[in-house]
Amino acid sequence: MWAALFGVRGEDVPPPATGVGTGTAAAAGVAVSGPRIRYAEAEHDFGRVSSGSTVRHDFVFTNTGNAVLEISNVRPGCGCTTAGQWDRLVEPGKTGVIPLQFNSSGFSGPVMKSATVTCNDPTQPNSVLQLRATVWRPIEVNPASAYFNVPSESATNEMRVVKIVNNLETPLEISPPECTNQNFRAELATIRPGKEFELRVTVQPPFSATYVQTPITLKTSSTNTPVLTVRAYANVQPAVQVVPQQIILPTGLPAGSAMPTVTIRGTGTNALVVSEPAINLEGVTLNLREVQPGRVFTLGLGLPTGMQIPSTQRVEVTLKSNHPKHPVIRVPVYQPQPLPQTPRVANPSVPRGVEGIPPLLARPATVITTPAPAAQPGASPAAKYGTVPASQPGTARPARPLPPLPGAKP
Repeated sequence: MWAALFGVRGEDVPPPATGVGTGTAAAAGVAVSGPRIRYAEAEHDFGRVSSGSTVRHDFVFTNTGNAVLEISNVRPGCGCTTAGQWDRLVEPGKTGVIPLQFNSSGFSGPVMKSATVTCNDPTQPNSVLQLRATVWRPIEVNPASAYFNVPSESATNEMRVVKIVNNLETPLEISPPECTNQNFRAELATIRPGKEFELRVTVQPPFSATYVQTPITLKTSSTNTPVLTVRAYANVQPAVQVVPQQIILPTGLPAGSAMPTVTIRGTGTNALVVSEPAINLEGVTLNLREVQPGRVFTLGLGLPTGMQIPSTQRVEVTLKSNHPKHPVIRVPVYQPQPLPQTPRVANPSVPRGVEGIPPLLARPATVITTPAPAAQPGASPAAKYGTVPASQPGTARPARPLPPLPGAKP
């Protein structure tokens, strides 16, 4: 329809890009203009691959256009997928290869990865290639670690369960777990003899540090995987949390600056009480709110526009709490100092005038004229036109008009 309306011949209309298969414009006998990319396949399934192995597939493509096809870039979606040396320039009617490889380390079960191909085909400048695989592990451990996020004053023991599944045909035997850290306790339970097990990890207070980690090892009867290692982590939350731990103000505090807010969170066994906010800086207002009774508080600071903390002054926000280990909560306040302005250094030997112009240049020029003597017949051009010979230094030239040019109208 558009060809009929605008007088364009059908063969001049670019065909739609199909990309894969044989249904291209060239196969249909329609002329194409420019390069065209057509893949033999845009997806590949490796099937079952062993965990830790690296597999590769070469994607074959053909230039079905009438100009040179240029593959400018191949961008994998993540670090586990990489692209090899691909054919960058492909003549019309020729084929090229884009190699992609996938590293299955750290994966388990169905996996799909992709890579974006950029070329000069105007109908599809960006196309996507996909890789699929089912990563097989002889012994699956899910999850690979036990992670805890516990309050420092927690009185209960939290537990995480790690499932161990044997995918081998022969039954698997696992010895009791070994753990040397007293903050963790590990036990092994058999769900299906020789096939399925559960590693039950429990975290135990008290904690001597805010972050604790340790490996838990289990010996197996498998020759390929003689030892299983599961790491346990515990992020110990303090009884009183302050976020942020310090306040940084913008220089000069321009108008429209966001007012800082501090959140105080209590994770202890008893309800937290926060009161008496104060700051050792004039002109600042404090607004303390209890968002969640006994647990969460917010402190808002109201600051005047243009405020600048002196470099010699140490500023902090203080609050009182009922926690015996945190009777006073302190939040330092910092503000970068403004950059010093570099003064313009004038040359003391040259007096400066208005707007930096030397007075001698700012004054109007004084012209001294002397009457020229009457020109005598046969006199020199200097005497004729009123100029002063160079042998008379210090005498200014008189301002007299130049003679008219030859042929000029008076």
